[in-house]
Amino acid sequence: MAKPDLKKQKSTDSYSYQKFERLNGKHPYMKSVPEGCVEYQVRTLSGGRVAYFNFDLAKEMGLIKSSHPQKMTKELESKILETFNIRIINEYDIENEIEFDKKTIKPNNYMATRYLQLQHPNKQGKTSGDGRGIWNGVIKHKGKTWDVSSRGTGVTQLAPGYVKAEKPLQSGNTDFGYGCGLAEIDELISASLLAEIFHNNGINTERVLAIIDSGDGYGIGVRAGLNLFRPAHLFLFLKQNNLESLKQATDFLIQRQFDNQEWDFNTDTPRYLDLFLEEICNSFAKFTAMLEREYIFTWLDWDGDNVLANAGIIDYGSIRQFGLRHDQYRYDDVERFSTNLNEQRSKAKLIVQVFAQLVEALKSGEKKALKDFKEHGILKKFDQAYDYYLLDHFLYQVGFKKDLRNKLLLKNKNHIEEFYSTFVSLEKQKIKKKIQRVGDGVNRPAIFNMRKFLCEYPKMLHDSQLAPVAEEVIFELILSEFASRSESKMYDSLKYRISSLQEYYIKTLDLCGSQESVMESIKQRAEKLNVEERVTGNALILIVDELLDRYKNDLSRNELQSIIEHFIASQSLNIPVDSSSGYKGTKKGQALMRTMLTLVEGHKEDI
Repeated sequence: MAKPDLKKQKSTDSYSYQKFERLNGKHPYMKSVPEGCVEYQVRTLSGGRVAYFNFDLAKEMGLIKSSHPQKMTKELESKILETFNIRIINEYDIENEIEFDKKTIKPNNYMATRYLQLQHPNKQGKTSGDGRGIWNGVIKHKGKTWDVSSRGTGVTQLAPGYVKAEKPLQSGNTDFGYGCGLAEIDELISASLLAEIFHNNGINTERVLAIIDSGDGYGIGVRAGLNLFRPAHLFLFLKQNNLESLKQATDFLIQRQFDNQEWDFNTDTPRYLDLFLEEICNSFAKFTAMLEREYIFTWLDWDGDNVLANAGIIDYGSIRQFGLRHDQYRYDDVERFSTNLNEQRSKAKLIVQVFAQLVEALKSGEKKALKDFKEHGILKKFDQAYDYYLLDHFLYQVGFKKDLRNKLLLKNKNHIEEFYSTFVSLEKQKIKKKIQRVGDGVNRPAIFNMRKFLCEYPKMLHDSQLAPVAEEVIFELILSEFASRSESKMYDSLKYRISSLQEYYIKTLDLCGSQESVMESIKQRAEKLNVEERVTGNALILIVDELLDRYKNDLSRNELQSIIEHFIASQSLNIPVDSSSGYKGTKKGQALMRTMLTLVEGHKEDI
């Protein structure tokens, strides 16, 4: 009698995927805030394949073991499809009595959540929310609770197109804008790349766990996060003056943040609503200041829709990372233009103002007008915090470590403000031409590449032994590709600003003590933190096109996975990697990687 293969048996047992079964539609929000969601039956779809799976995230969530190889297996793919390859049975299906195989229908209902959205005619959130997505449930692992939701799972009654049509819509229809209910595969790949890059660079964001390719240009994107709730999930109840549900949703959010050890108070803590407002204020000030300094465009507005409630990025449809300070770019959403980079501060402040209105309503039991909170003390705290974090992040980009940043802002804040003001006067300068159309909106480009200054100037100072560099050399260094011939000539006032910038820079070094030791540290950090080859929005569009073209024609799925992982690492400031020579795949894969990096290089100053 043959002995059992213990190694094979152990390997099979080690990679059990039973934890996926917890993602079965049950989410605590359904019971905690019953008026906050619409429930749907769902059914599993046939066909489909996993195009991308975030192994690192899955391990962090405890869905797979930390020892699992970074390759898709038949068993893992089968479990992912069983869990996430689903579609809702919506109002159209029910009204038209469409029959589905009962074996494909999941036993539990899944929720589509209600939240406020400006693009809906109803400004109280009575018709808006998850228009093409549902929540798969939660995963608990090592004391953390993760939300998991999917988009592209069918059109719900909360979609703008459904409301505009005034009738149930079939999933996949294209008769009404935002009424299809499906997600395009290129959109999902783009989100997976940028979200993981941002996460690795310390930015609070949703992350993409998996992408299922439906084979027809559409797919299902599975997102995960320690908290996927938005301010809009609370604001709709405030606008409706539904204080009971508002308290339920607010308490749910606070308890989640406490359980995940993100906040140190819960609903049993004295003055917890005041602490909640202060936490919201500080987190939004810090987050929005970081967005400004990193040239990251997000569409913030008073509805609190396109942002996480704990201040982070969600919904990558209009998110862009700029190569320069293109702060006059606006996204064209057909019926209206978005805010721009300069307006993100005021919009974040307005969101905090709505939170102040919310807290007062819960404390007093009476909703007051939003205008009554224009002078609320929390808004002054927001401005103070925002200004501090803006200067702190600027010094971080210059290359100063935390201890020196704290020292400079404590003892020499006025000097740092003048230093920053001089820097920004160059950073904000635009070409002479008026605002112009671009692919998906309008823009008036910046002239100077000030990230290049931050990267290269420490080396110049080191070589000059801390003596100022000729203004003409700095001018040539920072001039961007958008400058016209006439704009490529330095005039006296510009020469003066460049000279002043150098004076402030060198004086800041003096304030830190030993110039040479500080200079050496700054030189190393600044080169890393201000690397030019960052993927911009336009570069990402072309990169995803290349990925999908090769994926369809001559790349295996596992190689596609490997290329995506390597590209993400090449864009992550905290992950050292030789982007060009480090990839060890096939010759076709190496060629694709070179193409992707060439696109990054070619669009590094773009929007």
